[in-house]
Amino acid sequence: MQKKSHSDKRMFDKMEVPLFKIYSNETDVAHISEAIRKGMDWAIGPNVEQFEEMICEYIGTKYAVVFNSGTSALHATLLAHNIKSGDEVIVPSFTFIATANAPLFVGAKPVFADIEEKTYGLNPESVKEKITPKTKAIIPIHYGGNPCLIKELKEIADNNSLILIEDAAEAFGAKIKNENVGTFGDSAVFSFCANKIISTGEGGAVTTNSPDVYRKLKLIRSHGRVETSNYFSTTEIIDYTTLGYNFRMSNIIAALGIAQLSKVDKIIKMRVENAKYMDKILTKIDQINPISTITKNFNVYQMYSVMVDDTENLRNDLMKYLSMKNIMTKVYFEPIHLTHFYRDVLKYDCKLPITEQVSKHIFTLPMYPTLTVNEMDYIVEQIERYEGFR
Repeated sequence: MQKKSHSDKRMFDKMEVPLFKIYSNETDVAHISEAIRKGMDWAIGPNVEQFEEMICEYIGTKYAVVFNSGTSALHATLLAHNIKSGDEVIVPSFTFIATANAPLFVGAKPVFADIEEKTYGLNPESVKEKITPKTKAIIPIHYGGNPCLIKELKEIADNNSLILIEDAAEAFGAKIKNENVGTFGDSAVFSFCANKIISTGEGGAVTTNSPDVYRKLKLIRSHGRVETSNYFSTTEIIDYTTLGYNFRMSNIIAALGIAQLSKVDKIIKMRVENAKYMDKILTKIDQINPISTITKNFNVYQMYSVMVDDTENLRNDLMKYLSMKNIMTKVYFEPIHLTHFYRDVLKYDCKLPITEQVSKHIFTLPMYPTLTVNEMDYIVEQIERYEGFR
């Protein structure tokens, strides 16, 4: 670790490091301002279509549909793929709860499979064990921007005539070799929530190569309305052909999405450089192990999670200690099948040993594009000072 001056020491004593910061600049302000100053098209407008076109070009799919949240996007995707009551959908328990809740939104049953310890994504062998005649789809996640074993899961889906929906909420820009995450499944869902790779505050998108799914997504997003033109700028009588929702992303928010996506490569580069530095300086702490990335994969580090080689109590105590030093940390994720709703209300009784073991030892450290060397040094210095590791 580099030598610090007395002024550095005073700064370190006062330093506060949040879990994430959104990367923004004047481009974001300019795009939002322009959209507002137009005085119209605040809800529906050309920025939505432009943002969708940019997503298609970046990810490499024929279609993209943006939504007001990643959760709405996931809900709409299940509806567009005709997943319904009586169907089963295989999901991880080691994920944000929306992944598991989405099948419930459409009357289907989420079935939990265990994870593997290479990427903390769905374990293909566990997925195979969970397939029944009622299984309709598999929804794997790419944990923290780290691609899961998606090719193996795609093979399982293809062999069993199952729908594969990538929950890529945390992995915009991640790759396996030169193939983008979001291009392996029948559809993929991205999130633009505050802590994601690019952010619109809240927002989401679905990518697909299916014209039928694309058509359904657009209907579901906007009340089941066949939108041949801007609803607020036409005298045309527009028909409603199915049940739909108000899941639209506004034209103002899409303007922010355009600005964010225009600098996504820079954002990712900064994250990767910071993650590599954290990997390097954490090597001196034997009890902390950063999550590794499979060689052929490109991790965008939406989160920077580490494993603690000791008990859950020690992990929790370390997090409390870091909080006292103004360093924010969080456990991503606690198992969904052990939450009150799933365990006590829905009466799930699952045996997911790897999920439960990993969740007891993992926690997430601060990671964002503008994280400084001083902040990273401070984080590691405080972990070194933690008495539980002595």
